[in-house]
Amino acid sequence: MLAAYRLIAERGFEGLRTRDVAAVVGVNIATLHYYFPTKEALIRGVLEHAMQRFRTSLEPHGSPADEPQLGIVMGELALRSSRDPGVRAIVNEMFDTWQAAMGGLLRRAAREGNLSPGMSSDGVAALIIGTLMASTLPQMREARRGEQALGQLEKMLGLSGR
Repeated sequence: MLAAYRLIAERGFEGLRTRDVAAVVGVNIATLHYYFPTKEALIRGVLEHAMQRFRTSLEPHGSPADEPQLGIVMGELALRSSRDPGVRAIVNEMFDTWQAAMGGLLRRAAREGNLSPGMSSDGVAALIIGTLMASTLPQMREARRGEQALGQLEKMLGLSGR
């Protein structure tokens, strides 16, 4: 999985070849197919790995900026999902899970008085996810627009300075 993640970051989704993944890991292609019978299964594993790295970047003193490959991989998968129904289904599952988890956290924050009563938990969750995904685009990274957007989002949510 890590090898596929790194290959997507280096070569893009179109450059991902299962033979190359097997070679990097040092196994034959049959062994790779035993664990990941389809490319979609491998992509699902890559996405799970990416989400784990994202969660790690949110820990105290962590930052998505510490994981430059993460944005590249997430951007590649998101872009590919617009053309590939199989990848779209996998990415949509991840978004649904992400939306539900973040919405739950925000509902709890609202109950505890940490989210403005006029804000929709699901709407704010969608805004956060949209901002994070948009920040994976090269145009957002190159001009630091992604950092600006994330900083503004933190201010809107009252998280700056924490």
